[in-house]
Amino acid sequence: MTTAAPSPAPAPLPASTSTTRRVAWASMIGTSLESFDFYVFAYFSAYFIGPLFFDPLGQFGGTLAAFATIGVAFVVRPIGAAIFGHLGDRIGRRATLLWTVGVMGVATGLIGLLPTYAQAGWLGAVLLVLLRVAQGLSLGGEWGGSILLATEHANPVKRAFYAAVPQLGSPVGSILSAVVFIVMTLALPAEELAAWGWRIPFLLAFPLLLVSLWLRISIDETPVFKSVLAEHRRDRVPFAAMFRAQPVALLVAFGAALLGIGSYSLMNTYTINYGVTTLGFTFQDLLVATTIGGLLQLVTIPLFGWWATRIGSAKVVAYGALGTLLITFPMYWLLQFASFPVLVGTMIVGGILPTMSWAALGGLMNDLFADHYRYSALSVAYAVAAAVSGFVPLVTTLLGESTGYVWWHPGVVLALLSAITLVSAWAAARMRHAPISEDGREVVEPVAA
Repeated sequence: MTTAAPSPAPAPLPASTSTTRRVAWASMIGTSLESFDFYVFAYFSAYFIGPLFFDPLGQFGGTLAAFATIGVAFVVRPIGAAIFGHLGDRIGRRATLLWTVGVMGVATGLIGLLPTYAQAGWLGAVLLVLLRVAQGLSLGGEWGGSILLATEHANPVKRAFYAAVPQLGSPVGSILSAVVFIVMTLALPAEELAAWGWRIPFLLAFPLLLVSLWLRISIDETPVFKSVLAEHRRDRVPFAAMFRAQPVALLVAFGAALLGIGSYSLMNTYTINYGVTTLGFTFQDLLVATTIGGLLQLVTIPLFGWWATRIGSAKVVAYGALGTLLITFPMYWLLQFASFPVLVGTMIVGGILPTMSWAALGGLMNDLFADHYRYSALSVAYAVAAAVSGFVPLVTTLLGESTGYVWWHPGVVLALLSAITLVSAWAAARMRHAPISEDGREVVEPVAA
């Protein structure tokens, strides 16, 4: 006698549209505040960190040390992703995100209290690196949780759009941090800015932490995780289960993320330093140009997210990578003509195309992985890509030094990132995704506890 195999069970219906929108925007605001904390250091490092904390190393050595300090936070992100990804798949998305934002806010605020090299020698630099480690661990678990908080409350048909909403957090955080520095450079003389003014943006993290915690506490757990919990489908070690089941998907997700993250490191950190020291721009001009590009992303990211609901997230990522690959070298050739309109145009064009890949990245990854280890999968893939991308400014600086800072040296790095993301997105578009039923619910196969 035989029995019929159990039929696939539809997941519970997603939350109402109003709840979904509220959660998505709350997730975006929380991510924006956490990105602000992280980007403050990126802007700070490009101009201030070398003289303040690594003065004995000289100008070039201090710049390398500053960029390496950025890289430290990216290197530990995979560790944070493994830790918080495990918690996210075991205790829930919401509770885990409370921890990530708490660690980030405290670490960022404490940077504003550090002694400089002139005040305490190398002690300040050591403490700075430790706090950057804490920031990196926190950010390792932030992105995947924010994406899932937005998408797992949404109808699967519309998840590509809602996956793009938290992506607004990065440009918003970048804009806020740039605006703070623009205001400070206008309000304070350079001597006072270097003496004490640089601390203000970091100390702002303490009140912003309270806002972030309030937003996260007000959000309910996602219906998808509640279903995993109710059906006893949690894995004992989610990362191990994911790695056994979908190792190729993990590699594809890593490659798809490289351009979106790496282009930010190249534009917002390396290009600022390169523009001041080599191309002759002022630091303020570069911040204004970066801010204009970030403001444009507030419009393009939702549009690219909507487009992803029509043609698929993987295709949008691929088109963004292909476009970036085509304009990379013409863009950097124009940038050598040091005029402000050319700078703004470069930041806009060089920002829109990688933003296509960035906006649709969350939807691409969400489609690739099963729900019971999805937090671990998204966090680890993204964090490993971020760890690699964190050294983009350092690698580009070394390449520039070895080539005499010839105009095309940043283009080599951006073109390589674009090519890897293009191939990965092409592969992701051909991989199997979770089926969706007629009423818009994701169909999941029963999994043994």
